[in-house]
Amino acid sequence: MVLPSGLLDRQAIQRRRRAVVKTLLYRLVMVAITVAVALAVTGSAGDALEIGLAANVVKTVTYYSYERLWDRVSWGVAGS
Repeated sequence: MVLPSGLLDRQAIQRRRRAVVKTLLYRLVMVAITVAVALAVTGSAGDALEIGLAANVVKTVTYYSYERLWDRVSWGVAGS
């Protein structure tokens, strides 16, 4: 958000950084789970890693976008 003076709203930047960190940490856990399940199904570490990485790149972008969308929804937020 840009303030009238042209400066960026520091709180908005921190929320975005927080969302990025949360997203990345969550996705790391999900990559490990996806790779483990894919390994159990395929029996191939290479295939499991490819499946885990491909699926989680898409899911990371989706999750981040979803979080940012919900940041714009005031429903259920205290004081709104």
